[in-house]
Amino acid sequence: MTHQITGELYKKMVSNGAAAIENNKQEVNDLNVFPVPDGDTGTNMSLTIGAAEKALSSMTPGTLGNVTEATASALLRGARGNSGVILSLLFRGFSRSLKDKDTADAKAFANALTAGVESAYKAVMKPAEGTILTVSRVSAGVAVSVAESESDIEIVLEKTLEAGYEALAETINQNPVLQKAGVIDAGGKGYLYILDGMLQAMRGVVIEKETPAVQESGKADFSQYTAEDITFTYCTEFIVERSKTIKEVNRLRDFLDNRGDSIVVVDDDAIIKVHVHTNDPGAVLTEALTYGSLLSVKIENMREQHSEAAGAAEAASHGTDSVMDKPEETEEMKEFAFVAVCAGKGLEELFHNLGVDRIITGGQTMNPSTEDILEKVVSAPSNTVFVLPNNKNIIMAAEQCIPLTDKRVIVIPTKSIPQGVTAMLTVDMAEAVDEIEAVMCESIKAVHTALITKAARNSVYDDTKIKKNSHLALIDDALTASGNDFNSVISAVSLALSELSPEFITIFTGEDADEKETEVVSGFISSDSPNAELSVISGGQPVYRYIISAE
Repeated sequence: MTHQITGELYKKMVSNGAAAIENNKQEVNDLNVFPVPDGDTGTNMSLTIGAAEKALSSMTPGTLGNVTEATASALLRGARGNSGVILSLLFRGFSRSLKDKDTADAKAFANALTAGVESAYKAVMKPAEGTILTVSRVSAGVAVSVAESESDIEIVLEKTLEAGYEALAETINQNPVLQKAGVIDAGGKGYLYILDGMLQAMRGVVIEKETPAVQESGKADFSQYTAEDITFTYCTEFIVERSKTIKEVNRLRDFLDNRGDSIVVVDDDAIIKVHVHTNDPGAVLTEALTYGSLLSVKIENMREQHSEAAGAAEAASHGTDSVMDKPEETEEMKEFAFVAVCAGKGLEELFHNLGVDRIITGGQTMNPSTEDILEKVVSAPSNTVFVLPNNKNIIMAAEQCIPLTDKRVIVIPTKSIPQGVTAMLTVDMAEAVDEIEAVMCESIKAVHTALITKAARNSVYDDTKIKKNSHLALIDDALTASGNDFNSVISAVSLALSELSPEFITIFTGEDADEKETEVVSGFISSDSPNAELSVISGGQPVYRYIISAE
């Protein structure tokens, strides 16, 4: 029986929830309807709540309010993909409901679940039924009802889960896409795994992770540097618990700016999280204490780490290291800057040449977190930063950066690499910021994107049965062709693009494309669209053998 949730218990609940989704993430991934390899729902949710587990692991539990706030803040910064962002919003509303509480009883717990649902619904512009939102809403409603007469939180959460699984089973009938594929909603399933893990923690059961955590990619190539290139020796990270008489956080930013670089200051309701490279961590921490108590501190000597890191980078020099963002020490501030998400050396070089200041390595299968994006926004040489997500599953994570920095962040809702390229081509540096935003947003409407890849799983998509490893082509996310004959698939794509009467067609070749095959693709397109200006660019992107832009 559990009648009160304390900060210590909640920490265990988050840890168990993270282990539960990690152990079952592949099952959740397999529910994805989209047959293309993508930033899978289970993986994104696991990485998102894993960020909270990591943050809490070094934190001594205080009040429930403090622990829930630290959890929500970590989830927000670590959110990946749409499912991860929605998960973070559910926890954000939950934490705000319990902000001032030392503990929570059954009613407070149930009300907090409802507050989480309200937070998520407010953030989603067009909430759809048959999703994680539906599952969370229905289950939270039952929690409130049960808590009216039941004080045991374990029983409340049991009934919550029962209602959640009933709502999950119904998602197949509520969402037409799920109905065609014959599956339930992946995000709803993942959410229930997390809640079930939290229930097990209440019962004293510790869930051990069965598989290693997903490793982060895109590490910097330290072999490019010598120890002398490290201007500031100590990588210093800490979290400050905000006091009631909090000083203006901008003053802390100014203080850090005079004493280091690589500065990231995330200002949240209850905490301030700081990352800075400095030669005097003692002075930095002393100043930090004037803003509140230190909840965690990590200091690393980057010079000592250099030799080991350089050796590891040398061994991996033929891997998939990204083009580095190496700002000049004298980099001047600009009126506005650009941040773009992409993967593949060719695409990274293209975006740099188009004027993008910071590149985030990511995209399909590699959804960057909100904090990944935020770090690039903060380091960009302007107080006004345009962000191009270039993937529909990254847009929400990018938008979460807006309240986390004093900079003006403008997210251009680019859903594909071609849209991102076109948006950058329209930029007129002489125009005002609002005009640039309007032109970029308007320009991407005329861009059509074709994706050529292989099916990652057996699936039913757009009423068509798709077999794993068959060739697959989509135009603007609509299935155009699939099958074992590559030429037939390409021919279908070429004909479909010709019906759009494009003036410009660009073929971005992926890392698996070869020259002879590319000639075949170009031949089909040239024949079917003879009046279009055709270009071929080596993108080097993973996942998609070819990305084709038509406008």
